[in-house]
Amino acid sequence: MFNWFQRVLPRKGDFFGMFEAHATTLVAAAAAMNKLVDGAPQEEQIAEIEIREHEADDITRNVLTEVRRTFLTPFDRGAITSLIAAMDDSIDEMHSAAVAIDLYELRSFRPEMREMVAMIGDAARLTAEAIPLLRDITRNGVRIHQLTEKIVSVEGAADDVHAAGLKKAFEECSDKPMQFIVAREIYKHLERITDAFEDVANEIDGIVIDHA
Repeated sequence: MFNWFQRVLPRKGDFFGMFEAHATTLVAAAAAMNKLVDGAPQEEQIAEIEIREHEADDITRNVLTEVRRTFLTPFDRGAITSLIAAMDDSIDEMHSAAVAIDLYELRSFRPEMREMVAMIGDAARLTAEAIPLLRDITRNGVRIHQLTEKIVSVEGAADDVHAAGLKKAFEECSDKPMQFIVAREIYKHLERITDAFEDVANEIDGIVIDHA
């Protein structure tokens, strides 16, 4: 009888803990990407990114399961699922970039590529700083907004680096079309990562606006 009573009591899942665990995978994957483009053994870093992506997938599934099972949620269920989906898109795009680098056997990276990867690391760290602050939105709303603004500004700066790098690759590879195609593909993947982090920032902002 007591076990039945426990089951019907309102539940409150640890969504904040799961968000924070996911943010940790973002930081770790971004760090592996930085090592990858800085010349560390590629197989090790690509494997690390894949491991972190699998961890993130597990966390995402747990969040989606808890949303269905939990009676009391810290904020709107749609906001919870949208935020974890945006976070998961970020690490999925990092994994896709790593797969492309492996596929094309890229061993050297243009300065603009390394710069974009460094920006991805910045976006991941800013996200990891912002996520725990959601535990007390009323108190932390201003700081959260400052962090999301920085993430959005990183994405804007990355767009500029992407455009400059693509133009430079086109000019330098006028007689090497395959090299340009590979460069364009890698730039596209890196841009998608920063776009995904901007989506994360927008989801966080939406939660703050609705609950601050």
